[in-house]
Amino acid sequence: MEMNTPGNVPERRRAPRTITPLSTPSVDGTGVLRFPLAHAQLHALVRAALEEDGAFNDLTTIATVKSDRRAMATLVARDAGVVCGLPLALEAFRILDPKIVIRVDVEDGARVASGTPVLLLSGHARALLSAERVALNFMQRLSGVATLTRRFVDAVAGTKAQILDTRKTLPGWRSLEKYAVRAGGGVNHRFDLSSAVMIKDNHLAAVEYDIALAVRRAREMSPVGMKVEVECDTIDQVRAALDASADIIMLDNMSPALMRECVELIAGRAIVEASGGVNLQTVRPIAETGVDWISVGALTHSPPAMDLALEFD
Repeated sequence: MEMNTPGNVPERRRAPRTITPLSTPSVDGTGVLRFPLAHAQLHALVRAALEEDGAFNDLTTIATVKSDRRAMATLVARDAGVVCGLPLALEAFRILDPKIVIRVDVEDGARVASGTPVLLLSGHARALLSAERVALNFMQRLSGVATLTRRFVDAVAGTKAQILDTRKTLPGWRSLEKYAVRAGGGVNHRFDLSSAVMIKDNHLAAVEYDIALAVRRAREMSPVGMKVEVECDTIDQVRAALDASADIIMLDNMSPALMRECVELIAGRAIVEASGGVNLQTVRPIAETGVDWISVGALTHSPPAMDLALEFD
């Protein structure tokens, strides 16, 4: 992502880029965070958001700000947290002022303290004002997801457990919210219903709770090599899932003591996932049972927004 530097702002030495927008999804082999949208998708999404907000006919700004007036502004993090969503904010400002000059001081995935400058912008005052809300809305939501994810990741530090997201995402925003989870140090679970097999309680009810039958049918219908996961509520179901050679066994809403017993029973023969009712108070005891994965729906269904603001000089 190429950024211009205002002539009246001295260039700062910065660490190597840590985000590469407009590229392929997920984290590459070197651990670089990749923005999930191609430029055409990014542009269409941001333009639609600007149109929804009436940014091309901002009556207040048109009435109060002269068309030739220029301004400088700084996008500031008012909360401590993890920044995410910069490409969306940049696109919002650039659509309304293609010649805007932007300096990026903080990249997606970076932790910031309260009061940290994230972007410095110099351009037409009208454009800055009219794009402000859309830019902040994108970043506040995604930075909220990234920040909450980082809190969970920090809570299990020193254990082998990884923090995973779920499909509990805002419709239409899944790729962005899962990107924000990666920015916070989490790991993406299956992206959609076609990307993995997850046999849950309601699926088992349809086959009279015959786990072996459910797993066999899943393997017959799925592409070769696709992982099969089974949700288990009891240790007897865990035994049945092991006998059926499930690749991943989900321990659903179990106590830490029962989870530990199941982990010992599985003994590395399958990946072990813990799920259900996970919060920042319970996640550490769950991680200490020895599970491999902990999936947390709250990462994307109820993160608090991160407070960001655009401050004009």
